[in-house]
Formats: sequence, structure tokens, C-alpha cells
Amino acid sequence: MTVLVFGGSSQIGHYLLPLLAARDEPVLALSRTAQSPAQNVTWLSGRLPDAVPVVGDISAIFSFGPLNHLADWLQQVELPHAPRVVVVSSMSADSKRDSEVHTERELSQLIRDSEKVMVEACEKHGSAWTVLRPTLVYGAGMDKSLTPMAQRAMRTRVFPLPAGSGLRQPVHAQDLAHAALAALDNAAAAGKVLAIGGGERLPVSEMFQRVRRSLPVDTVPLPLPAWLLRTASRGVGKLRGPLSRLEADLIADNTEVTRLLGVQPRPFQPDAECWRL
Repeated sequence: MTVLVFGGSSQIGHYLLPLLAARDEPVLALSRTAQSPAQNVTWLSGRLPDAVPVVGDISAIFSFGPLNHLADWLQQVELPHAPRVVVVSSMSADSKRDSEVHTERELSQLIRDSEKVMVEACEKHGSAWTVLRPTLVYGAGMDKSLTPMAQRAMRTRVFPLPAGSGLRQPVHAQDLAHAALAALDNAAAAGKVLAIGGGERLPVSEMFQRVRRSLPVDTVPLPLPAWLLRTASRGVGKLRGPLSRLEADLIADNTEVTRLLGVQPRPFQPDAECWRL
């Protein structure tokens, strides 16, 4: 089996590549930039969708990058064999569908459209596919939500604590890597779009508190009351969407992913290593 990985340098790829390498299977990982050598992993130079080296006899494809680029490539490429395709999408496909921010609604539509095109391309190739839709991903210091907040707090020694009662369900990138590998091995997951969240649902305010407690330095808590956040959401463009969702539940039902893949994601108990790679 030759496995092709798009997004191998991502936080999910960071955990998946060692799992694949341990199976003693040829692993090819595509990257736009030079990567450190890894045992049983061959790095290819290129990018989706228009600069992917020709690779023969691919039996499985993982993708953790922009889904629209993968979909475009799958439409264009000729595959001599039908590979198993496992992709990680995003719960933003649903959670931002009715956002009050136009760009977020566009992103949600792009994700759904890309999933549809990817499925059509897989069916053209005769490839079985599985889509994982995670909630907020953390764990390898590469996410764009909790890690920037944690790193900023470590620099400034001040930790903003937004008020909010909406539920969150952060999922560790390593658990996603295990779920992706289980999807490869489990035929019952073929043709499924599976939501996946962490093993614990907690109020957004408690999620931020746990991030603060996980830091290796002391920080001064800076409570941000709801009235201030409502005012800010009306005036700060790039924060308007996230602030407007502080009272919304952004969670996943893990019933199907657990039943089909046997995956039990961990509760949200971060440590300092989650915020730096």
C-alpha cells in the first residue's frame, strides 16, 4: 500500500505520519516547503491543485488541507487505481452557514461545495471516501484560535477571558489522526460524513480558563463582560463572527464516529505542549 498525504505538515499530519510510518507502508507526503526527514516518509515538493508530482499505484489518500484544492485536483488527475480517500473538512460547513458575517457564510458554502465536488470526483474514480468534520482542533501548536491566544498571553502575561455560556467541544489533533486512520481501515465508514468533537462539552468561558491554567507562566486574568463583547462585535470586523457565537453551542454528536470507528476522543485537559510545536 502506498499512501499519499496532503497536509502532512499540518497539526493532524504531525500525528498521522508516525502512525502510518509504523505500519511499514510507503508514505508520500506533499509539501510546498522543505521538511525535516522522517522515518518511512518520503517528502514530495509540490502543491495542490496544479503542482502535484505524478505518483503511481496510490492506494490511499489523506487530506488535511484546503478541501477545494483537493477537489480540483481529483477532478483533473488520472488515477490508474481507485484509492481510498479520507479527508478532514470542518464543522464550519454547518456552524457558519447562517453567520451574520458575509465572508463566513461564503466560507461555509465553499466547504459544502468542495465536499460535493470531492465526492463526485471520488465516484468518478471509483474511490471510497470518508469526510471527517471536526469541531475546534488543538494539540500541536498550529491551530488558529486557541494557540494564538495562549502564545499572546505568554508574551504579555495577560489572559483575556471572554464571557460566554455557549458550549464548546475541542478535539485533539492526535485523536483526529487516529480517527482518520480508523476510517482508512474500516469499510463501514465509506461514503460517510462524520462529525467529530472532543470527549467533553464545556462552556466557552471554562474552555478559556483551562487554556490559561495550562500555560507554563503566570498570567493576569482580564475578564471581558458580555456587554463589552456585544459592543465589540458590532465594531470590530474580524472579531464580529467569533464574538457573535460566544453564546452558541458549537458541538458534535460523536455517536456515529464512535460506533463506526471505535474512536473515543479525550476530554479537554490541555497542557503547555499544546501551544507550542
